[in-house]
Amino acid sequence: MVRREASHAGSWYTDHAPVLSQQLDGWIAEVPNSIDGVGTVPKPGARVIIAPHAGYAYSGPPAAWAYKSLDLSKTKRVFLLGPSHHSYLSGCALSQCTSYETPLGDLTLDKTTIAELQATSRFTTMSLDVDEAEHSLEMHLPYIYKMLSRNFSPDSFPPLVPILVGSTNPTVEKGYGELLAPYLADSSNTFVVSSDFCHWGLRFNYTYYLPSSDDPAGYSLGRKSTPSSSTPIHASIKRLDRLAMRAVESGSHDAFLDCLGETGNTVCGRHPIGVIMRAMEVLSEQRGDIKEEGLGKFKFVRYERSSDCTKVSDSSVSYASAFAVI
Repeated sequence: MVRREASHAGSWYTDHAPVLSQQLDGWIAEVPNSIDGVGTVPKPGARVIIAPHAGYAYSGPPAAWAYKSLDLSKTKRVFLLGPSHHSYLSGCALSQCTSYETPLGDLTLDKTTIAELQATSRFTTMSLDVDEAEHSLEMHLPYIYKMLSRNFSPDSFPPLVPILVGSTNPTVEKGYGELLAPYLADSSNTFVVSSDFCHWGLRFNYTYYLPSSDDPAGYSLGRKSTPSSSTPIHASIKRLDRLAMRAVESGSHDAFLDCLGETGNTVCGRHPIGVIMRAMEVLSEQRGDIKEEGLGKFKFVRYERSSDCTKVSDSSVSYASAFAVI
């Protein structure tokens, strides 16, 4: 029995269970029960979400928009895909743990499904140190626990399948999407994809600037650069993120890759997003007779930034939340 400790509790988010529970409830309650352009939430059939993974002071409120959209009525297991920030991977890795700790209670891992994936020989296994160092998975655990507690008793929680996604090239990314497509086709499986969006600033080595919404061409700002008076840096960052979000909403994995190739947008979860987009593409191809508008494609419901950059020495991280009805 190997238990992953909640290593970021007490720093990235509170380790005091009553306070954490109250915070999560509060952020979820702040999301309207009906979202413009979406309708009532949770959205029936919404089994896939994208949500951010920063400290809860930043990511807690926007993540609630994705989680409130999530339909858990048929859920029997939860897949959690997150990017690897600290350990280099060219593919994907699975956890050796049997449970993940949260301040609210433990989540059990689905060792049967993990063994099935391991048997494909396409996955490596994370060490416990790598598992506990990675925040992209952990920051979703309290939200997953909270949402499951609203739909299930603790002794009947659906188990978790965490997948750490490395720096996959497009071909490898597509391969993992195709491998996961049968699991996505199963209506009892829910998928949570962990990603922040643009990391802008000198400290992120990314200062790309789009001076005009009419021209997709941009350039990188230097330390002494002065942005256009008509386009503040934060407005350019929003344009960069909107381009990436529209590419995700298009449902085309290649369109998403092309967008990131053109702008270099530092979407840290681009690889897990790419994996699930390819899985969704495969499913749409298999269900070619389905014509319902928006089915099998992401819909973004919230966008925020940690701050509004006005000069090159500023920095910010963007947070976007989306769901997809499968």
